[in-house]
Amino acid sequence: MMKKIFIDCFKKDIILFLIALIFIFSSSQSSLIAAEISGPEVKIYENEIYVTTSITFDDKFLEEIKNGIKKELVFHIDLFRVWEMWPDEFIAGKSFTRTIKVDPVKTEFIATSNDGTSQVRKRFKSFESMLQWALNFENIKLANIKDIENGVYFVRVTAESKIRKLPPILGYFMFFVSENSFKIKKESKYFTAGSLK
Repeated sequence: MMKKIFIDCFKKDIILFLIALIFIFSSSQSSLIAAEISGPEVKIYENEIYVTTSITFDDKFLEEIKNGIKKELVFHIDLFRVWEMWPDEFIAGKSFTRTIKVDPVKTEFIATSNDGTSQVRKRFKSFESMLQWALNFENIKLANIKDIENGVYFVRVTAESKIRKLPPILGYFMFFVSENSFKIKKESKYFTAGSLK
């Protein structure tokens, strides 16, 4: 009898705990981070397509970083060909994973960048110089125009930030909560490029 009462109370506590977690995570998802992509600017120089872009965040996101919360940002810079009657065609792309971390006690500013082939880890003297390096992409070589057919193209930049990983059991119950704290996209103006084949 006592065992049954204990199990019933335990079940109620677990249900209340899960409901509270669902409420907390869903409300945190509703207050999405304000982020904005600048550009992307596209230029063609010596038969290469170069892209320059950057991202800025609101004060809340920056304050979280300053308070020691590590952020992992994933950037995709993709070239698409425009088709009138068909969906846009992916041609080439590059991805970068940038990690930003501040140690408020030691006053350390550390950022890493990984492009899938190499990883760079840097220490900075200031928060601003770290952001300047981590959130700006200048003259990223995307494709050679000799390797693509003549046509109309655009560049799409996607930036996303993953939330901290949930424990596996919570992730199972909270499958409807997004894994991203934000995900934004921005496209360049159309441009003509490519070689006649």
